[in-house]
Amino acid sequence: MLKKSLCTSALLLGLSPFVNATIVEFQTSHGNFQVNLFDQSTPKTVANFLQYVDEQHYTNSVIHRVVPDFVVQGGGFTFESDWPLTRIATNSAIINEPIYSNVKGTIAMAKLGDNPNSATDQWFFNLKNNSSNLDQQNGGFTVFGQVIGDGMNVVESIANQSLCQDIPMINYSDDNCNSLATPGIENFVSINQIVIVDSSEVTDANLSPVKNTSLTPSEDSSSSGGSFIWLSLFGLLPLTIRKLIF
Repeated sequence: MLKKSLCTSALLLGLSPFVNATIVEFQTSHGNFQVNLFDQSTPKTVANFLQYVDEQHYTNSVIHRVVPDFVVQGGGFTFESDWPLTRIATNSAIINEPIYSNVKGTIAMAKLGDNPNSATDQWFFNLKNNSSNLDQQNGGFTVFGQVIGDGMNVVESIANQSLCQDIPMINYSDDNCNSLATPGIENFVSINQIVIVDSSEVTDANLSPVKNTSLTPSEDSSSSGGSFIWLSLFGLLPLTIRKLIF
């Protein structure tokens, strides 16, 4: 029955019926790590994410944003041999599912400011417990999985790279960043691909995700959400990269 209900949810979304897949591996230029998806409790978000995986949307994309001690963000840009980064075309936005808390080690969907139901392809990893901010802001940010094993070692290593206007860069000096010298793909943290490694119906039996208890009953997915409007679209100058940020 679980497979049937999840497949039905996917079909209603116009997505491929494979949302029973619950463990994926991020294979990056900086190391691999695995994420257990909460497909039973955030099925629309997981179906959306797996649709992008199936379409190889994330293959050869780059991590385009790090805020130290806050988030590592990716999913929306590629490097096409020169600045600026290239925005990848997206599917339709999905409904917000703010069930779980934005604690350290979780993955959540990025979205537009003051628009709870605007998440598309971009996601972020919480580097610390961001629940006091992100659980209520903008209707709450949808957590749809958590890093397992020692995977946060890789995520934190990515977060510790030198930054060029928020973008983690490898062997790319401050002088290069200031002059916008053309980098190579080897200077970025790349997502080589994301693959499904366990398609069991239930893989989160040993996990205890923290529930989001910050939202009141009136603050549902249609709410304008929160007292902060930090997540918005704007141009990153002078790279003129448009991205979803807080």
